[in-house]
Amino acid sequence: MSNFYLCLLLLGICGFAYNHHVPGHHGEDADHHHHPTEAPDYLSYQKISRSNANFAFKFFHQIVSEAGDENVFFSPLSLSTAFAFLSLGAKSTTLNQILTGLGFNETEISEQEIHDGFRYLLQMLNRPKAELELNIGNALFTHDQVHLLEKFVKDAKHCYQAEIFPANFTNPSEVEKQINSYIENKTHIKDAIKGLRPDSVMVLVNQVFLKAYWQNPFNSQATREAHFFVDKKTMVKVPMMHKDAYFKTYRDADLSCEVVELPYKGGASALFILPDQGKLKHVEQALGKDLLFKWKNSLHGGRVELFLPRFSISGSYDVKNTLQKMGITDVFEDRADLSGMTGKPNLKVSKAIHKTYLNVHENDTEAAVATLLEMIQTSRPIVIRFNRPFLQVITFDNDVLLLGEVQDPTKN
Repeated sequence: MSNFYLCLLLLGICGFAYNHHVPGHHGEDADHHHHPTEAPDYLSYQKISRSNANFAFKFFHQIVSEAGDENVFFSPLSLSTAFAFLSLGAKSTTLNQILTGLGFNETEISEQEIHDGFRYLLQMLNRPKAELELNIGNALFTHDQVHLLEKFVKDAKHCYQAEIFPANFTNPSEVEKQINSYIENKTHIKDAIKGLRPDSVMVLVNQVFLKAYWQNPFNSQATREAHFFVDKKTMVKVPMMHKDAYFKTYRDADLSCEVVELPYKGGASALFILPDQGKLKHVEQALGKDLLFKWKNSLHGGRVELFLPRFSISGSYDVKNTLQKMGITDVFEDRADLSGMTGKPNLKVSKAIHKTYLNVHENDTEAAVATLLEMIQTSRPIVIRFNRPFLQVITFDNDVLLLGEVQDPTKN
């Protein structure tokens, strides 16, 4: 029997630090810091968090090696969640490759623990939070003549909060419109899918949406045009945000880079990493889970005069080739075994598209108050100027939501 095709569409984080006001709530969301450690899924969640972080940096190293001088921006959590969800329907070698590629050692964690861990993760991330909009979701659009196994549907809804929609795949343009409407409603990303194969029978969508607000906003009146040095020969002009305030920073002397933490309201935070001139590749190669935790544990507060570009970047990747290089191959080939979804082996992934969008702005609705409070600081500040390529890691708790490398902030 000829193969049918499943298109895997992964939408990343959309919208950080928008210049809008959040009504109502004030202060940190204390609930974020509390984990009910007696919950049976909590230990499973801890296990998958370590694996997810390892996968994040492994994928980062692979994609950076292919990117050249282009900006890199993706959501590793979106990739991990989507393929873990897909693994519910995978069997034999296809299943083993997906789990190994995601960084799971089957001698240390069982399939059930993996799915229980993601169940806990999704419940935690999708919990309503003060001053932070964060949700992650999964949807499966299926041909109305394709019958999903009852167990797969039950597990998909229970572990991955999946929504399942029938779709008329005999009319691909109608399906594209249905899927794009769903995605735009969830993430504001438009026209996410184009050119759906006429022999496709399923589209799996994973979306992560985050709208966050700086805990201490920049003042837009302090933003000035400045030079950004892309490389020795290329200089561009950028709107450079400026703030003289208390920040947590760390100087990594071994790697010759500065690390600055900018917290968002509600528990998310951004680490901006500025390598010294000529040290970008050195920091790239060293970046990993252990280094990230070392930086987080080494941060200390002090007065900093910070210069950071205002920028918007997006990423769009066909991740099939990258994942194949990481050992996830069979799911894209005729030998794929996704029979756990339909009971039949005639299904494979034809395409895996990952799209992300990031918007970093001043968010100065409360800047006047914040600036007034910060005027009491009198010690001489250190100056950190992000006027050359830098890296960015955005986390919630210990989960890596986003990884990026900004080579040129004027390229969207």
